[in-house]
Amino acid sequence: MEVIVTVIALLLFVGLILSPFLILRLVNKSTIKFKFISYLIIGLITTAINALVFAWWAYTSDIILLKHYGYNIDGMSEREYYGKVLPENLDRVKSLEISIMGIGWPLKAIMTFVFNSPYLFIVYFLTYLSGKGRAKKGLNFKTE
Repeated sequence: MEVIVTVIALLLFVGLILSPFLILRLVNKSTIKFKFISYLIIGLITTAINALVFAWWAYTSDIILLKHYGYNIDGMSEREYYGKVLPENLDRVKSLEISIMGIGWPLKAIMTFVFNSPYLFIVYFLTYLSGKGRAKKGLNFKTE
């Protein structure tokens, strides 16, 4: 069960990292007039959705794993909470229990969006600079 949860979280993370490149490629191939503005709008919307899903999945996967290990979320005492948890899984369950407490997943999604939004600019400008470098090298190659 942990493998499935980890694979899904990894796929969501890779989607969060690769989506600006895919959006930039899509925008560059289109006939849109204002490419940077359209890239920025589509990128911000996609980043917000990806951050929301990524944060939601992190919380939901912890709940799924707690139930998988036998943790009773609706318990009223420690005996009820950990009644069906095997002794070898007790440390893992306690760490999962701590991870779902604290700030909620909506705030984690907002923080992910805020910290990941500058990545859109970085991807755009690095791609722009590499395109200029390739064009300059290609220009020098043709003249020689």
